[in-house]
Amino acid sequence: MLTADFLDPLKTGLGIAVLVTAAALLCAVPLGYALARLTFPGRTLVLLAFLLPQAFPQLPVFAAATREFYRWGLAGTVTGVVLVHLVGGLVFAVWTMAAVFRSIDPVLEEAAHNLGASATRAFLTVSLPLAVPGIVASALLVFLYSLDEFTGTLLVGAPFVTTLPVYMYTASQGYELQIASVTALVLMVPGAVLLLLLERVLRAEYLTFFGRI
Repeated sequence: MLTADFLDPLKTGLGIAVLVTAAALLCAVPLGYALARLTFPGRTLVLLAFLLPQAFPQLPVFAAATREFYRWGLAGTVTGVVLVHLVGGLVFAVWTMAAVFRSIDPVLEEAAHNLGASATRAFLTVSLPLAVPGIVASALLVFLYSLDEFTGTLLVGAPFVTTLPVYMYTASQGYELQIASVTALVLMVPGAVLLLLLERVLRAEYLTFFGRI
């Protein structure tokens, strides 16, 4: 039945996307803040390092990662798929969060410091609340990337971890075109909805600082 075969990849893909989004934000929020506020040797190299996964074709990058994952026993596991999704997801998360924190005027934090707030308290009570729309935008970008990611999922997760893109691929390879078409439609609908939501939370000032090193 289509329903039974379809629901498992859908649940797996959504679960992996949620895990990838949470892990990416946990890394990207403090790192983006440090890259936006601090000046230290190698700062530019750190930013550029997060672009390397997108600077080369994905297939050889993921193929090399798959070899290491087999060595570590992570191939064919949800953990392995989450890690390979983070390779690309952190690119969107780190660069977005760095732009978000750069768009927040540091004078606001200085005012909090003058009133006796520590650096941690100023971050938690001033910068972090102001960055919430940017955090939501970053989460949406990473979630969409993970939900639609195919190459790394196929190489690292097969044959035990199947998400909707992999399910669509295997259905089309078996000439089950109706199933593949329905799966493609299901992938498009949440993508379109989340992109409309992204347009509402992605502020113009974020785009002004996006890509600046």
